[in-house]
Amino acid sequence: MLKRTLVGLIRSHEQTGDKAKDPLLKSHYYKMSKDKAWEEVVSTLKKMQGYKVLHEVESVGEIVVEKRTVSGRTMDITVSIISINPVLAAVDIYSASRGSFGDLGSNYRVILDIYRALDKKLAAYKAERQ
Repeated sequence: MLKRTLVGLIRSHEQTGDKAKDPLLKSHYYKMSKDKAWEEVVSTLKKMQGYKVLHEVESVGEIVVEKRTVSGRTMDITVSIISINPVLAAVDIYSASRGSFGDLGSNYRVILDIYRALDKKLAAYKAERQ
């Protein structure tokens, strides 16, 4: 966690993906169609306290969410749902803070928070990427 805070002094964004060095920032996979994953992710994000869904583009699989921090900064979060095959969907997250300076690791913590909520709700569908 200290490393994240130090990196956060200069960097004000974080993202997940298959090639992420940090295992906690790897893409999350669910055994369900993209449409079903879309419904579940959108409903989960709308219920999460402190997060505001601003924009949904189902055709591209992107949801734009905003979160305000206690210090008054605004974070823009893009959640992407990608269809790997008809019965497997991946969820990736990009989070960036508005303003100058770093985020002290808050984008990292937000991504983990969203993944935790999704994994809790979709535990029965969680899959590992082969």
